[in-house]
Amino acid sequence: MTGATIWLTGLPSAGKTTLAHELAGRLRGEGHRVEVLDGDEIREFLSAGLGFSREDRHTNVQRIGFVAELLASNGVKALVPVIAPYADSREAVRKRHQAEGTTYLEVHVATPLDVCSERDVKGLYAKQAAGEISGLTGVDDPYEAPESPDLRIESHTQTVQESAAALHALLTERGVA
Repeated sequence: MTGATIWLTGLPSAGKTTLAHELAGRLRGEGHRVEVLDGDEIREFLSAGLGFSREDRHTNVQRIGFVAELLASNGVKALVPVIAPYADSREAVRKRHQAEGTTYLEVHVATPLDVCSERDVKGLYAKQAAGEISGLTGVDDPYEAPESPDLRIESHTQTVQESAAALHALLTERGVA
């Protein structure tokens, strides 16, 4: 089976992790080896000690990209629901994959800020509004949306299953599912 990195970028509470787990279940059911590299788990175990400065965010994305490429080059579908707010960081990960001959697909989970703020899965938008935190991606810290992702998913206009089906169709089209 062919490995690949599928990077799901988008604002906090856009639905990246939910979509990744939905797709992971479907792919596992088809016999694929799959790992979901959750951004929160990575921060806890692989990138502990990093903050949220631009430099630290870049370092975090590069570490995740390295692990994803390692998995993908060994036949695993690495699903990466990580914000990765800066285009240059995502491009560096793409180039690492290209240099290694490993498939890399960028998926923009393009949920609008107002929808993400309503969902507020982790309470981050409420904390930012209350002045308890700053540097929230898309609010008072930049998010550079991909200009030409491999797929753009409007998760707020379809079900999780429909979003996963659209992403699965892309993987099939690219020969990795």
